[in-house]
Amino acid sequence: MITKHKSQRVGVFIDTQNLYHSAKNLYHARVNFGAIMKDAVAGRSLIRALAYLVTTESGEEKPFFEALGKIGIEIKTKELQIFMGGAKKADWDVGLAVDTIKLAPKLDAVVIVSGDGDFIPLVQYLQENMGVQVEIISFGKSTSGKLREVADDFIDLCENPKKYLIGANVGHKK
Repeated sequence: MITKHKSQRVGVFIDTQNLYHSAKNLYHARVNFGAIMKDAVAGRSLIRALAYLVTTESGEEKPFFEALGKIGIEIKTKELQIFMGGAKKADWDVGLAVDTIKLAPKLDAVVIVSGDGDFIPLVQYLQENMGVQVEIISFGKSTSGKLREVADDFIDLCENPKKYLIGANVGHKK
């Protein structure tokens, strides 16, 4: 178990698409980002919180962006790329990785909110080369086992879905 003390400087990096799809697929619900932020910061000194999002042409995500802003999360957006043949791409992994490496010298702890195994080399780099503690928060059922292993701490959102989800019909037997 790692120590989380008040004077630690924390950065929170949210792979919004990963969380959104996990919540939707596992629980047919939306993510309570306020509850996640509270546990990510854990009484420590929040330096920056960044959420990586993909915008759509319809702009239906605007209220969501505003809600994140109200709880102190900065938004980074990119447009959904649609390729010939209809393939779609919306990937922020490299952007999230670059931001964490750029901000790591100002941080004691990096919290990556994602279960994506693509972040394993990033976690290892931050630990070994930047000397920061790396914590992962995600839905355990859809998280890379190796990512859980390499992280200094792992918070499994599946352990308390009622706390971390909005509109989930969790624990009600039909």
